[in-house]
Amino acid sequence: MKWETALTDYQHYLRIERGLSKNSIQNYSYDIKKLMAHLEAHDIKASPVSINNEILKVFIYEVSKSINPRSQARLISGLRNFFDYLIFEKYRTTNPLDLIESPKIGRKLPDTLSVQDIDKLIASIDLSYTYNGVNLGERNRAILETLYSCGLRVSELIDLKISDLFFDEGFLKITGKGNKQRFVPIGDSTQKYITIWLDIRNHIEVAPNSKDIVFLNYKGQQMTRAMVFTIIKQLVKKSGLQKNVSPHTFRHSFATHLLENGADLRSIQMMLGHESITTTEIYMHVDRSHLSEVLKKYHPRT
Repeated sequence: MKWETALTDYQHYLRIERGLSKNSIQNYSYDIKKLMAHLEAHDIKASPVSINNEILKVFIYEVSKSINPRSQARLISGLRNFFDYLIFEKYRTTNPLDLIESPKIGRKLPDTLSVQDIDKLIASIDLSYTYNGVNLGERNRAILETLYSCGLRVSELIDLKISDLFFDEGFLKITGKGNKQRFVPIGDSTQKYITIWLDIRNHIEVAPNSKDIVFLNYKGQQMTRAMVFTIIKQLVKKSGLQKNVSPHTFRHSFATHLLENGADLRSIQMMLGHESITTTEIYMHVDRSHLSEVLKKYHPRT
């Protein structure tokens, strides 16, 4: 069995059987491609079926020199899933990663912004910024407001459709990981900023495959994840904010601020689209003051 064939079959499995998003499939594939490149560079003749524990140990050791423990753990997990798939399809009987331990890593708390930080970033947007006749300043404000006010992943933001906007009901229909859909509430002010952008969008010649997409580039095409990252990085630099900010930072801030203001974890879980509430519980570690308030309010001995 060739590596290319195994990878293609695995990608089909991830897409059809597990319902993973394109971005998740790319991440899983990246781990395997990195291993394939290592084998080719060292002229190692090992197929997906014949590769053994010793070869993988050397590969992981070499890779670990240039990546942090968290990335190393993710790599090992990704490869382990791949070989589990080969066992499931009866190409192998054992997983060569079984005897390789992942590095011990602590639970990483998400980076968050204060409300003042977010206001500062949004205030740094030049609302008159126009490129090729398209006002992109208003679009950028709508993007940041939507990321923060609705807690969306960047992939959910760029895939957001006009037909998913239910402003009269006060909700967005979001298609998240594994194509699972959920309804997320949206406030009046964010609706207003999106509506301003949609009025501008109506005067853009939209590409055929982007007719229903909310956020477009100046060419009338769907935006990319990288483009949203770039917009935010530029605004961080312009605002003078000394923090590492990504689109996901707004999602973390959304959840943290809800918790700080008394929202319950179950509601936050539903809005974020977390399959398990244990994923949402990480925000309890971010806002320790919330725990103290709960104790003081509800425990009879405080």
